[in-house]
Amino acid sequence: MDIGFSEEQELLRETARRFLESRCDTQFVRQRMAEPAAVTDEFWRKLAEQGWLGIVYPEDDGGSGLGLVDLVVLMEEMGRAVMPGPFLSTVLLGGAAIAEAGSPAQRRHWLPEISAGNAKAALAWTEPNLRWDAAGIMLRAREAGGGYTLSGVKLFVGDAHLADIIAVAARTRHGSTMEDGVSLFLMPRDTPGLTINVLPTIDETRKLCEVRLDNAAAPAGAVLGEIHQGWAPLSRVIARATVALAAEMCGGAQQVLDMTVAYAKMRVAFGKPIGSYQGVKHQAADMLVALENAKSLTYYAAWAVDHGLDEAPLAVSMAK
Repeated sequence: MDIGFSEEQELLRETARRFLESRCDTQFVRQRMAEPAAVTDEFWRKLAEQGWLGIVYPEDDGGSGLGLVDLVVLMEEMGRAVMPGPFLSTVLLGGAAIAEAGSPAQRRHWLPEISAGNAKAALAWTEPNLRWDAAGIMLRAREAGGGYTLSGVKLFVGDAHLADIIAVAARTRHGSTMEDGVSLFLMPRDTPGLTINVLPTIDETRKLCEVRLDNAAAPAGAVLGEIHQGWAPLSRVIARATVALAAEMCGGAQQVLDMTVAYAKMRVAFGKPIGSYQGVKHQAADMLVALENAKSLTYYAAWAVDHGLDEAPLAVSMAK
């Protein structure tokens, strides 16, 4: 494993920090939290101009072709700024599902549009049973008229109300294992029988939704990847998004630590800055050690996933 980031990755970090400091300050974040979309069209367009909406997509599909380690660098800066909006749901979940499992035609149609900021996507896989594994996917997809009809409920679908296209995980058969029989479908948001309700949440920088499907029709061409074999690509998408979220949390934690240390140097008690007292210094040091451990686990997980190592799933779980 290479220790440290490349010159290009450090440049990405510096560019992202300058951009987010100038365009995503605390006032901007609070204003977006109070709005249904949590993002403005102008801000989304600026993200596209930076090339970040297609950062991990292949160059042939309109992306930048960078790896998960590069994405981790960007996600740390987004976490530091608490950047609101559907970046995770569009780029790392819905769009990533298309990149991972889509046919050449599906990728050509959607990924350049997502990268350019002209389309948004979402991924619907969790359900009211609150399971995150393949056994939790119980929404049924039945063959009908040369295609499929989907019926069931998906919960906690990020930014589904903004998505032009939703990748839906459904069960098309009961196989010998719970992984066998999971299929992925691309469903336009305006599909008849598909309804979306925004859920009340604590973190308003990302909106979570309930997606209901009542005999929603999906043509055969809407299937992502092989029928009945959708869990393998879905699990890869989830793993990469998990590492990205871990990096985002590391960025947020770093900002909290920086703010804490700055305050400890400024705040005076009994004639001395409170940062000079051992009780405060020790807690700050403990925060630093915990944060550096979290960063190391996240960086290794990103590197392991990028290189397809056997221990990558374990590394992802440790980073989480």
